[in-house]
Amino acid sequence: MKRVGAHVSAAGGVENAPLNAQAIGAKAFALFTKNQRQWVAKPLTSKSITAFKANLETAGIAPEHVLPHDSYLINLGHPEEAGLEKSRHAFIDELERCAQLGLPLLNFHPGAHLRKISEEESLNRVAESINIALDKTRGVTAVIENTAGQGSTLGYAFEHLAHIIDRVEDKSRVGVCLDTCHTFVAGYDMRTRETCEQTFAEFERIVGFSYLRGMHLNDSKPALGSRVDRHHSLGHGELGLEVFRYIMNDDRFEEIPMVLETIDETRWPEEIAMLYGFAAR
Repeated sequence: MKRVGAHVSAAGGVENAPLNAQAIGAKAFALFTKNQRQWVAKPLTSKSITAFKANLETAGIAPEHVLPHDSYLINLGHPEEAGLEKSRHAFIDELERCAQLGLPLLNFHPGAHLRKISEEESLNRVAESINIALDKTRGVTAVIENTAGQGSTLGYAFEHLAHIIDRVEDKSRVGVCLDTCHTFVAGYDMRTRETCEQTFAEFERIVGFSYLRGMHLNDSKPALGSRVDRHHSLGHGELGLEVFRYIMNDDRFEEIPMVLETIDETRWPEEIAMLYGFAAR
């Protein structure tokens, strides 16, 4: 079964996120477990944790269909020791918060070399950061999101994802989230069935579908290969709808959280219904 939802608000407490997802007809969702633009947050309270788990049951969404996202400040490939240590400490805290909520996944951007070290050295730091974090935590899988490749960010090439995974010691606790907008602007075409076949065959060859743990379903404002990260509503951008028809009818995307991060949240119920309509046909 396909599990489609959106990145919903956790304003007022993480416990509100499952009900916000239920309200838009979601069967999956993403959330921030803390303010994504701050390094430090108050610990989750036992009251919030209990309410979150209860509301998840009320919404009929399983923990494995929730794809939390970590703070945007974290850079696990940071070129400087102070920034690297701060990022690693914050990442471990994010993994622990997911564990407290009973959530088995944590989605994150791999990081950026900031033009101070090579891509390879920075990628190696990301892998080392993951190894350190997984060693200090239990039960949560680190899910690397591919990126648009804007600025000095890592993860825009499938080879980057494979490079990191190859160096992670516990392969059972590392995975990948593919963002359709990021994939497209990084140079992988998916505007037709044929180009979808080619791009996903390349992903299988280089990374492997066995590592796919989630998807972000977004159209793209910028053109193919532009390396600019700007999402659009489904069918309103350069990517078009064919890739979403393809995904909704391909068994390789079963039972993973597939999350909208499109720009107009008022369209989310309509976009979710449209995606399930593709599968029904």
